[in-house]
Amino acid sequence: MEIVELVEQATPYLSAALTAYGAAVLHRAEDAAVGAAVEGTAGLGQRILQLVWRRQDEEGQAALEGAVQTAAEEPDDTDAAGALRHQLKRALLEDAELARELAALLLAQGGVTVNVSGTRAIGAQHIGIAASGDNTTIHPPQQ
Repeated sequence: MEIVELVEQATPYLSAALTAYGAAVLHRAEDAAVGAAVEGTAGLGQRILQLVWRRQDEEGQAALEGAVQTAAEEPDDTDAAGALRHQLKRALLEDAELARELAALLLAQGGVTVNVSGTRAIGAQHIGIAASGDNTTIHPPQQ
């Protein structure tokens, strides 16, 4: 798997981890009480970030920590998210074993990634009724 593809696959998990844990994600101990839904996304993002952070020297750790801090403080800033992805990409390019470990981690996770965009976008793996728009009316099924 190519480095760019690894970074793209890891990005939703990183975003979920930052949303759930903020900048403390690098130093937060894993919590056994965390729900399965959070563990499946944010937990994996946390494991990815901690894996990369542990493999860095002091300079690399400081750069990654700075990128995580900025991305956590500015969750809607695409430049901040891009800086974090760049740190991940750089670490993977410099450490082939790290890239293999991340690929295995993502492969073991499996699952489905759903990407949506737009103000009223709806995304789900399984969905019943979904409505998007102004003045939407949902009628119950006829018996």
